[in-house]
Amino acid sequence: MTEAQVVVTGSSRGIGASIAACLGARGIPVVGLSRSGECPVGRAVACDVTDEGAMRAVLGEIAAEGPIGGLVNNAGIHLSAPSHELSVELYEEVMRVNGTSVMVACREAYPHLVAAGGGLIVNIGSFFDKVGVPRQLAYSASKAALGAMTRVLAVEWARDGISVLNVAPGYVKTDFSSFWQRPDSLKWIDKRIPLGRGGDPDEVGRLVALLYAEKIAFLTGETLYIDGAHGINH
Repeated sequence: MTEAQVVVTGSSRGIGASIAACLGARGIPVVGLSRSGECPVGRAVACDVTDEGAMRAVLGEIAAEGPIGGLVNNAGIHLSAPSHELSVELYEEVMRVNGTSVMVACREAYPHLVAAGGGLIVNIGSFFDKVGVPRQLAYSASKAALGAMTRVLAVEWARDGISVLNVAPGYVKTDFSSFWQRPDSLKWIDKRIPLGRGGDPDEVGRLVALLYAEKIAFLTGETLYIDGAHGINH
């Protein structure tokens, strides 16, 4: 029997690329979706996750080649602004990419997961969903929405054999922003995170790959924080 594929969005770089690589290292078939059509392992497909029709078509094409047993919703954007100046346009753009596209991907993946006998959806959130960070109203709201979606879908789709989890990283060293190039940021990280460092994309990737490899169906609906204890540090 063909092993089920795991679809990873935002697979071209950063955390998404690490997730794809770690899944591949465990022998799990990967299909990476990104605007650029790049993925470090498996098969890469160009797709805009905010295009509802494109997501439906691409997932259908993937399922036609083999069962889909997993979906990792990693694609996202991070735009900041003072809350008193936050435009509706910026807010809605962040919510569209980080929130609405995840809902669409889950919805469109659902029949394929059911056809495969169940599976696992992992949403990539952020520990910003539970802390107050200046200038991050849109981003924090979008990531909090993922936690809510995860809980609802976990309850609604449990009878279909589908587990849904939310993996919420803290500060992880990627090229997502210039944060890691600033000396003041590094000093702040050393003081604020109990481990004294930021996370590595590979650490997030290995956690996600572990969840797929172990297939713990009773673990569902939860948000798993991977932040070096930053979010609970007083």
